[in-house]
Amino acid sequence: MGARTEFSPQTMWVLAALCEQPSGWQHGYALARQTGLKSGTLYPILIRLADRGLVEACWQEEPVPGRPRRHLYRLTADGFARATAALAEAELARSEVRPGTSPRRGRRGTAPAVS
Repeated sequence: MGARTEFSPQTMWVLAALCEQPSGWQHGYALARQTGLKSGTLYPILIRLADRGLVEACWQEEPVPGRPRRHLYRLTADGFARATAALAEAELARSEVRPGTSPRRGRRGTAPAVS
């Protein structure tokens, strides 16, 4: 059995989605669509990442008329560094799988590759 990574596969999906626009604010609905995660999984992950100082959150300043304000999320500098390192480590681990073997896969497979 391999070493346990710092982040769950679901957290890795969220980090990968946030890394696509590391300095841009993203709302939870967009992250849910990108990752395929339900809100009951996504928002606790975002809260844990914010508690660890890896993600910052704020309220949308100018909400769309007729819609409630939304929380927006983006990686902190430390969050971006840790996310890219974790994603690179996951990619390396995937590349080290011997031919003819299959890595253990969850609902969406292994963690996404870093682009």
